[in-house]
Order: sequence, then structure tokens, then C-alpha cells
Amino acid sequence: MTPLEQLWNGWRATYVHSAGAVGGVFPDDSMSVFTRLLQSGLPDEETHIVFRGESTFAIMNAFPYSVGHVLVLPYREVAELDHLEPDEFIELWATVAIAVNAVKLAMAPGGINVGINLGEPAGGSVRQHLHVHVVPRWNGDANFMTVTANTRTLPEALPATADKIRAAWRSAVA
Repeated sequence: MTPLEQLWNGWRATYVHSAGAVGGVFPDDSMSVFTRLLQSGLPDEETHIVFRGESTFAIMNAFPYSVGHVLVLPYREVAELDHLEPDEFIELWATVAIAVNAVKLAMAPGGINVGINLGEPAGGSVRQHLHVHVVPRWNGDANFMTVTANTRTLPEALPATADKIRAAWRSAVA
């Protein structure tokens, strides 16, 4: 890897070290980074949780594909869609729809990707805890960095984006 293939993002280190995980999974593989954050007792502003429902929650992705990248998850740690209880399944997808609206209100993207990576071959980085990606997109959002340096640039800090999404969430459900 050459120096141009890396872009230092020091603000991410606090998040990674506070969660204690490597790659989203703990050494004893007993719980995901998401479960650890839920059980931490830290305020939502520190964990970047933007919504809490009865059986699901939404959190900012600490390693986003673009600014405003939200993850929607069940509280219960399950790996597959068919492991969800019917009420969890319904709330998960209702929360995804609200997340899309909140991201549209907060970020004004040109489009949005919604998706799930199930299993290691699909690219799932935290395979044991199902999560749905809501990723805002803009024309030309890859910019030259991805092409020339295999790097993403994010023009806004995660806490600032979380505040925007949290505020927009209230409007998205109204």
C-alpha cells in the first residue's frame, strides 16, 4: 500500500477503541460491536444512535460509504432475516423507510442505496448482527479519491451528521 492509498481519519479511533472490537466482532465472538454499544450505558450522542424503537434502532455507520450512512438493526442479535420474529421484521422495515426519509430530509441526496450483506461472501463485516444499510448518494460522490487513491473522503464529522439525522428523524415520522 502506498501513502496515497490511505487517508488518516483520526476521529474514527475514538469510536473503534471505545467499542473494544476488531472488525466489529469481539475476541470471544460473544457479542457484536452493536450489542456492546447498546449495553455500554453511554448516551446516544456518544454511540451515534439516532433512533430507538421497541425492537429496532438506527445508528450512524462509524465507517460510512458516504456522509449520512445509517444502519438499522434489531436490538436482538440475529444473523439472518428469517431469524427475526414477525414483529421485529415489520418494525425493521418500517424503520428503514423512516431512515430513508430522515436521510433525505437531513442530507438532500440525489439518491439512496438500501441493502443488507448477509454472510461473509456478501461482504458482511458484522455477520452475527443483521443490519440494513441506508446510504445517501450524490452524482459524482466517488470523486477522484476513489479512482486515484482507493480512498473515500467524508466532508463532515460523524457527530455532526448524527445530529442532523436525529433532528430530521422527528420530521420524518410526523
